[in-house]
Amino acid sequence: MAGFSYSQVLLAAVQVDLLDLLDAGPCGADDIARSAALSRAAATRLLRAAAALDLAEEVAPGCWMLGQQGAALLSNPGALAMVRHHPLLYADLADPLALLRQDRQKPTALSNFWHYHPETDGETAGRYSSLMAASQQMVAQQAMGAYAFDRHRRLLDIGGGHGAFVNALAAACPSLELGIFDLPPVLAGATNLPPRVSRHPGDFFADTPPTGYDCITLSRILHDHDDDRCLQILRGIRAALPEDGRLVIAEPMAGARGAKAMGDAYFGLYLWAMNSGRPRTPAEYGEMLRKAGFPHWQQKRTAMPVIASVIVSSY
Repeated sequence: MAGFSYSQVLLAAVQVDLLDLLDAGPCGADDIARSAALSRAAATRLLRAAAALDLAEEVAPGCWMLGQQGAALLSNPGALAMVRHHPLLYADLADPLALLRQDRQKPTALSNFWHYHPETDGETAGRYSSLMAASQQMVAQQAMGAYAFDRHRRLLDIGGGHGAFVNALAAACPSLELGIFDLPPVLAGATNLPPRVSRHPGDFFADTPPTGYDCITLSRILHDHDDDRCLQILRGIRAALPEDGRLVIAEPMAGARGAKAMGDAYFGLYLWAMNSGRPRTPAEYGEMLRKAGFPHWQQKRTAMPVIASVIVSSY
């Protein structure tokens, strides 16, 4: 029961930039009150709640600094972006039973945010692509730790958004030629790509990805979609990959060691509220891959499966 209150303390601390204020130097409740437009009593209550979660620390009476967990969070822009995003999920979960009973038949705050279709306008595409880019670095690090991408000559990232995943690969694998396949309005917002990254506009539900790449990646794509849509994506990739090519899937999965609650309790309800997708175990992905024409697959161990697990598949 208390978990929701803890998440709201975290959200409030991030929304008023409390961690940045504490990082700038010791401050008092009056300083926080002025910056956050709170009364002194409210600022003190927030500071004490943040300290209880180790986001802040009272180093002397009335003198506050950044706590250990606050420092860790402040150094992680992807996690901060997700914290700012989560009021949408909290709104959808205000009445969880009502959300479940509507059986994904009505729009939700999350489904309106994740608005994917070929006619997506630049502003809408920018909203979700910016959030994905902010948090994608964490997934890229897990994937690169689990699989040696530099064994390949050319790599295509499907649904690569603004290029956070390929930018991480570009820095780690200087000889790897890279490409992104995504909707035209999404690619239009990818303004920080290295010259060696090729852009391929298209819709992975309607268009076959370009050929000529011996590795294709899906980073946090499949769990956002229902099974029939995932099979469309996978069959398109099967048609584009050469016989010796590899498909690498990196995303959170159900049943992961040390992260089972994240799989079905968190992502299960998040994706239900999103009206699309579901958490899957590696074995469920393996069966889906077999149906799509990838009879061979192997799960690769990642350092932090709570962020992402990795599956490598081939013909």
